[in-house]
Amino acid sequence: MPSILRLLTLMLFFAPAVLLAGEPDQDTKKYNTQYEEWPQWRGPRGDGTWNGPPIKTEWPEAGLKKIWEQEIGGGYGGITVAKRRLFVMDRPAASNEEQKKAAGIHSHRVKRKPVERVLCLDAITGKQLWVHDYPCDYNKLDYGNGPRAAPTVRDDFVFTLGTMGDAFCLSAKTGKVVWHKQLVKDFGGKVPQWGYAAAPYLIGELVILMPGGKEQGTAIIALDRTTGEERWRSIKDSAGYATPLLIHHQGHDQLIVWSPNHVHSVVPQTGKHLWSIPYKVTYGVAIASPIEKEGLIFVAGYWEGSKAIQLGKQPEQAELKWEDRRTLRGLMSQPLYRDGYAYLLDKQFGLTCFEYATGKKIWDDDNKMTPGNSRNPQATLVWLNQSARALILNSEGDLILAELTPEGYKELTRTNLISETWAHPAYAETRIYARSNTRLVAYELPVDKAIGESP
Repeated sequence: MPSILRLLTLMLFFAPAVLLAGEPDQDTKKYNTQYEEWPQWRGPRGDGTWNGPPIKTEWPEAGLKKIWEQEIGGGYGGITVAKRRLFVMDRPAASNEEQKKAAGIHSHRVKRKPVERVLCLDAITGKQLWVHDYPCDYNKLDYGNGPRAAPTVRDDFVFTLGTMGDAFCLSAKTGKVVWHKQLVKDFGGKVPQWGYAAAPYLIGELVILMPGGKEQGTAIIALDRTTGEERWRSIKDSAGYATPLLIHHQGHDQLIVWSPNHVHSVVPQTGKHLWSIPYKVTYGVAIASPIEKEGLIFVAGYWEGSKAIQLGKQPEQAELKWEDRRTLRGLMSQPLYRDGYAYLLDKQFGLTCFEYATGKKIWDDDNKMTPGNSRNPQATLVWLNQSARALILNSEGDLILAELTPEGYKELTRTNLISETWAHPAYAETRIYARSNTRLVAYELPVDKAIGESP
């Protein structure tokens, strides 16, 4: 059981009237005219896709070119990059001696200061531009390394959520506080066992957060992104760890929220409840973000396995289409989808390909992608340039370029970037940024002059 509990601490972890949560703002385009940045959880569109440069399939034996490296405090939260500014959260060690003990994923016994920090660095040079810190007592929270959620950037503002429920809107240029809310004190929330982890989710002028509480209307809230004022609240349920998902189906917007007890759908503009499908998960570990393709909502859990929910013609219609408890048991890694097939990191078999419409398993890689932890594997999967090639950072700190097709897993190359990590990296322009519990690094990707052959 202890090994399983260690795994669970990474809580990472439209219609014309609604702006897609993943749409980059116009201002950003001045800074990356050729390749995309990474302004939010799971990338520009929030779905694990990135339009970057063509990447060479042969990498130097000595490794990739390191641009810069900085010391950082603890945390499992991912990195975001917008307008060549990098944003990340951490919890600093109590002393230099404690920092020396903090390497590795499981450094939760290191003594840390009772604060959380939002850091902003120049993405090109690594120079620190500003720091916002605030008091935050983790009490006896399990695996209290630091924050779990990635910052979200929109226009000139950055939105963050701390482990104990401190939500901030800050100036991306200066770090000045625009507004601050506390999910427990202000909205009746209850901190989940491993802390809040879902990234602030922006839909148009709304910020979606999930306090999770005992009273009606505490499961999901929407705040005005400019003022922090409450716009709506909806349903009653505990807080999970998965960032929600905005979808557009049959002419209607739906906000999909995976909680420890249900998969919910509400109207994103008003919070009106549409439907709920029961899915009670052990220890409340609703972690990996849901995906939606072909009118199917897909979620994958550690113990209870996967469920695929078929959406109907009307927004209130949804029903369970298929489930799998034996071969599709996801962990913290969000699955990828392409051309009728999905790719999921199963807790026992490793990377697994299956038919999305039916759940039929096609193959697994026998943990080749994640050889260092065959029992509880972790890796971040990102599609590159609308092709079958994926950039993968596994928990050993290895960056992998691979092709994922129904025919199998084809690894093209790999190299180590950093020590053990569960945190999701960021890709921006021609660089990758990764973090551990002690280091923050930037590397130049090996860019090819011409796009190579790829399925």
